Amino acid sequence: MAIFTGAGVAIVTPMKENGDIYYEKLGELIEEQIAGGTDAIIICGTTGESACMSHEEHLSVIEYAIKKVNKRIPVVAGTGSNYTETAVYLSQEAEKLGADGLLVVTPYYNKATQKGLIAHYTKIANSVKLPIIMYNVPSRTGCNILPETAVALAKNVENIVGIKEASGNISQVAKLMQLADGCIDLYSGNDDQIVPILSLGGIGVISVLSNVAPRETHDIVKLYMEGKVKESCELQLKALPLAEALFCEVNPIPVKAALNLMGKEAGPLRSPLCEIEEAHAEMLKQELIKFGIDVK
Repeated sequence: MAIFTGAGVAIVTPMKENGDIYYEKLGELIEEQIAGGTDAIIICGTTGESACMSHEEHLSVIEYAIKKVNKRIPVVAGTGSNYTETAVYLSQEAEKLGADGLLVVTPYYNKATQKGLIAHYTKIANSVKLPIIMYNVPSRTGCNILPETAVALAKNVENIVGIKEASGNISQVAKLMQLADGCIDLYSGNDDQIVPILSLGGIGVISVLSNVAPRETHDIVKLYMEGKVKESCELQLKALPLAEALFCEVNPIPVKAALNLMGKEAGPLRSPLCEIEEAHAEMLKQELIKFGIDVK
């Protein structure tokens, strides 16, 4: 059974002006996401600035989200690392805290071989009982999970159940699903490719767009699953300019700027991320307005 079907939000981590984590604001964002129809909270992913957190902060944010959600929808904890033992540690701790699943990114910077990826994911999965979604995002990690590797892991490791595909390579995703023959849950990792991924057998998206448009992102998937493909596609295309604006600079710079424009007080970013360029901020503001989102 899938960890979730639909739109999971790769939620930001709000910060205070001094750089501390703003837990109360995170709680408010979680409540707004649940009220907006979001199907899962993905905490401490790339969008949540997990790479700029200490292990203690990382686990504290996961714990807070789990308690705040309180089983209303699944909480998937980002626990990946470029060092296998660190990923094992974070995964085991997230399991103890009550996460419903894990999102494990490929080991960045090290550029593991396919053999190394199999060993990495197998060791992490064997250290916990939770279901695991692999996260393939070569543009950020320098490491690509090939279809054959993903399928081998899904078929041979019981709790490796899904993949978040953010390679942008639709041909690779098609090959993956042809080889998988139903053994893996596929999630889009790109907001501009939700419908294409669903058309190949995907069951949802792990979304940045959901931070600012939870209902619409949820509905793209819901409409498609109900057989309303035309309506789903229309909503996907309507969201395309905003989705593109949310990646005008490296994620999560634009999405935090968008939330601040909306009065959500997501706060600043942690270095080496920096505040958005003025021209990009204005463009982002205009796309929010065009999409029907109120800005301050």
